[in-house]
Amino acid sequence: MFMRQSQFGAARARYQSVDMASRIEGATPHRLVGILFDELLKALDAMAAAVRRGDVAQRGTRQARALSILHGLEGSLDFDKGGEIAEGLLAIYREARRLTIAGGRSNDSEQIVQARDMLHEIASAWDAIG
Repeated sequence: MFMRQSQFGAARARYQSVDMASRIEGATPHRLVGILFDELLKALDAMAAAVRRGDVAQRGTRQARALSILHGLEGSLDFDKGGEIAEGLLAIYREARRLTIAGGRSNDSEQIVQARDMLHEIASAWDAIG
């Protein structure tokens, strides 16, 4: 039995939804932030690939996802407990957001990759302390 392309896409979306729910369920707060970083890096990779392909719709979808996650990460910062570290992360998240918007606006995958590289360093450090 073969699936039509549209059926495959729907099945894949359901699988991804179940996969995400199972990763989130029971995760510690630290791991939840790690999941956000994982999803953010995936969104930026997909956005850069869409820019290279000239796929405007996919670029916009992935850009919206990346920006939403960046806002979530920024909103989760605790400046009372985090002090200078929280301030530094805020600056990095804002620069990544700026690069993501600029890269989408100008169809420049290099700016998106630059944002991804900055965030990958933080994600790696986050995993290392986890």
